[in-house]
Amino acid sequence: MITLSPLKRRLVYVTVFEIIAIISSTYVLMWLSDSGASESLPVAVMVSVAAVVWNFIFNTAFEAWERRKKVKERTFLIRSIHAIGFEGGLVLICLPLYMLWYNVGLYKAFTMELALLLFFLVYTFIFTLIFDKIFTLPQHYKSE
Repeated sequence: MITLSPLKRRLVYVTVFEIIAIISSTYVLMWLSDSGASESLPVAVMVSVAAVVWNFIFNTAFEAWERRKKVKERTFLIRSIHAIGFEGGLVLICLPLYMLWYNVGLYKAFTMELALLLFFLVYTFIFTLIFDKIFTLPQHYKSE
């Protein structure tokens, strides 16, 4: 097991997560669009970059909202609002990209995004479980 500082841990997490995500989502997009890797890899990279940038923007705004509202705890409702807001924003970013890149209609683009959303739900869960087994938190962070 490897222990890293919180900042290094986050950087390793996002780097490894996104590399695997790009490779995996390239295959998912190839399957969904009946296209080759040369057409789907650039989309996977664009979606990955969009997701990282959107994650930073959304979480910064969400945490500012929490401070203004003096949210003391992230309840199930707050976490649900956060997840729906993040994924909703990502859908709005990705749908036009799929429509333009693959020259498909709204319905096809939405089914592509839905398939990727389901894939990432499972992938994120499994990745995080494995990551947490390999990269533990420093001892003084475990009790928080």
